[in-house]
Amino acid sequence: MQRVSNIELRPSTIDDLNGVYSLYCAVAETPGGLARLRFEVTRSYVETFLHATLARGLGLVAVDEHGKIVAEIHSYSPEIFCFSHVLTDLTIAVHPSVQGRGVGRAIFTQFLSLVATQRPHISRVELIARESNERALAFYESLGFSREGELRDRVLNPDGSLESDIPMAWFTPDSSQ
Repeated sequence: MQRVSNIELRPSTIDDLNGVYSLYCAVAETPGGLARLRFEVTRSYVETFLHATLARGLGLVAVDEHGKIVAEIHSYSPEIFCFSHVLTDLTIAVHPSVQGRGVGRAIFTQFLSLVATQRPHISRVELIARESNERALAFYESLGFSREGELRDRVLNPDGSLESDIPMAWFTPDSSQ
């Protein structure tokens, strides 16, 4: 597929379950790394999204020279016709040890390129980011995502405070926005 320095990008498979689970556990340890807290990251959760991704979406992993999964991105279509042109619930996880080295941008860019070139029925990719994650919001905007509003007080933080979620969308280059 593609390489970033010593990292290989490839489609995810169900055989990646243990590696993706380990990655999500590591990322969830960092506050704000994932929406899910560490205790909410279970093998069942990972297996469920991997199956949904393989059945009706797109997923990629980034694998280092030792065979360790250091990043993962996935999104899938809902199971009803009216949203069959949409990939939603996009999630990206990048291991803290490789953050800031271009791995996240590379896997995300490859993901969007594959949507645009190999998924002609998809015209929209959706994600949601919490308002306090300004770095992520800026990153998504740099990839061509647009903010589509605000879901006020949707996120309950561990300290009991509430904050808004920001829905964002990316449209394939040939779609009519």
